[in-house]
Amino acid sequence: MATDRIDTRTQIMDAAQALILQHGFAGTSIDAILEEVGLTKGAFFHHFRSKSDLAHALIERFAEADEALLDGLLKRAERLSRDPLGQVLIVVGLLEEMADELTEPNPGCLFASFCYETQLFDDEVHEVIRRAFALWRRRLGEKLRAALEVRTPRLPADPDALADMLTVVVEGVYVLSKSMKDPKLVATQLRQYRYYLELLFGEG
Repeated sequence: MATDRIDTRTQIMDAAQALILQHGFAGTSIDAILEEVGLTKGAFFHHFRSKSDLAHALIERFAEADEALLDGLLKRAERLSRDPLGQVLIVVGLLEEMADELTEPNPGCLFASFCYETQLFDDEVHEVIRRAFALWRRRLGEKLRAALEVRTPRLPADPDALADMLTVVVEGVYVLSKSMKDPKLVATQLRQYRYYLELLFGEG
C-alpha cells in the first residue's frame, strides 16, 4: 500500500511538471493534471492539500535532483582531474554529452518556469530556487577561484560571475532551443561556454 501511495504521488507530480513546463503554472489546472493521469480529485487531495502544496513539492524535488546532478558531475570531474579548471571543463563537457543525446528540445527548467510567474509563489518557493542557483555559483565558483590563484586570465575574470555564466547559458538556451525547435543548440552553446573558458585561461 505504501508503494501504491508513492507511485500515485509521483504520477501526479510527473504529469504536473510536464504540463507546467508546457503551459505554465497558471495555465495548468488540477483537472488537467488529473485527466492526464486518470485519477480523481480525491486522489489528488489525498497527497496534496492544494495546488500551492503541489508547487512546493515539485520545486523541492526539482532542486534535489538538480543538486544530485551537480554533485555527480563534480565527483566524476574530481576523479578525472586534480586541476580545478580542468574539473570545471569536464563538468561542462559532461553536460555537453548529455545535451548531445537530446532528440527533442529540452522541455525546460522548472526554476525558470516558476520565475516567469513569480507572483504566484510564496517566499519559500523563491528561496528554494535561490539556493539552487547559489549552489552552482558556490561550488563552481570555488573551482574557478582556485584556478585564478594559479593562472592569469587573458581578461579580468570574476569566479562567481563565470560560474553564473553557466546557469545563464543553460537557462537561456532552453528558451532558444524550444523557440527554434532545435535540440542541438543546447550542446552548441555549452561548447561555446567551454571554449570561452579555455580561451580565457589559455587552455588548449
